[in-house]
Amino acid sequence: MRKLFLSIVALLFCSTFYAQKVAFVESEYIFSKLKSYQSANEKVEKQSQEWQKDIEDRMSELESIYKKFQAEQSLYTAQMKQEKIIEIEAKEKEVAALQQKRFGPNGELFKKRQELLQPIMNRMVEEIQKIAQAKSYDIVIDKSSGNTVLYSNPRLNISEEVIKAMGN
Repeated sequence: MRKLFLSIVALLFCSTFYAQKVAFVESEYIFSKLKSYQSANEKVEKQSQEWQKDIEDRMSELESIYKKFQAEQSLYTAQMKQEKIIEIEAKEKEVAALQQKRFGPNGELFKKRQELLQPIMNRMVEEIQKIAQAKSYDIVIDKSSGNTVLYSNPRLNISEEVIKAMGN
């Protein structure tokens, strides 16, 4: 009886699965073809590089202050050494805080990406939904997002249609 029940469930599952119409997209490919995404991404990268250079400059400055302290510490009094150590530690904390502020999980870079790239991503999802509804797709899978797809029929790829619908 149990085998019969499992067979019926499997049969129902298979018939439901085969009744679904599936398509896939490659979001990274779509983004590579969109001028608006490329432009926004370049702005984000440029800002990231500027912030990174600023942090590297501050780290170099901190390193030179530390080296100078190492070289001259024998000339300092105990009080002066303590003051310099406190100054160096404060600068280290300042640089670490700036790095976290700019590149942390909810930092300025994340917010900049959200501001510039999220509207384009949202529009892509809207266009995918429109195409999927118009063509009666039940499922659209993004091959680029890390979901493993072992085989996909190229005729199901609607990436080019999404690019056209987005105006490129």
